[in-house]
Amino acid sequence: MYLKRLRELREDHDYTQEFIGKKTNMKREQYYRYESGKRDIPLDTLIILAELYGTSVDYILGLTDEKEPYKKNS
Repeated sequence: MYLKRLRELREDHDYTQEFIGKKTNMKREQYYRYESGKRDIPLDTLIILAELYGTSVDYILGLTDEKEPYKKNS
């Protein structure tokens, strides 16, 4: 499920794989492998993607359907 969500989030924001690669400090090919399921996404990269898309890791992973990120405790 998270593969579909990764692609949908990227497309909803009108981002290219190349743009995401630059924002996450990796090559486009590496991001493509994550989005296509050829490689697992490291946790630190998953957190960066959630912040970039303004959502939660749980949403990307399909654990919730709530797109809004959780509120941080102060």
